[in-house]
Amino acid sequence: MAIKTVATNRKAYHEYHVQDSIEAGIALTGTEIKSIRTGRVNLRDAYVRPEAGELWLLNAHVARYEPGSYLSHEPTRRRKLLLHRKQIDNLISKVQEKGFTLVPLKLYIKNDIAKVEVALAKGKRQYDKREAITRRETERELRRVIKRQRL
Repeated sequence: MAIKTVATNRKAYHEYHVQDSIEAGIALTGTEIKSIRTGRVNLRDAYVRPEAGELWLLNAHVARYEPGSYLSHEPTRRRKLLLHRKQIDNLISKVQEKGFTLVPLKLYIKNDIAKVEVALAKGKRQYDKREAITRRETERELRRVIKRQRL
């Protein structure tokens, strides 16, 4: 089972407390999958929104496929996520009642099929972000000190 990660959403880990994640398929056009395979995808500002009992990936930028004709796709168009009905209903209920949001974490190709990892997340407060940054910096400083002592 070959998995090739095409794009990750590093901003999501900074902006949200990630709770639970699930793998979903994506409904794509021909030029979109070709562009994804070349790695021309950006998930930075992407999010998932439930509408009419379905989940939609919005604001994900898939660059136009250059060798494609004038019939190429729109880079930031809405893309339908493919999940089982029970999974969709479960995610929609959690988003509506508990104040969670759905965020795409990474887009990858698994067995020649494009998949997206969608996470149930809760937004971080400003002080949570600062706390994470200071923790990361202190760990980095500790690693530097330990490395110097070994030499």
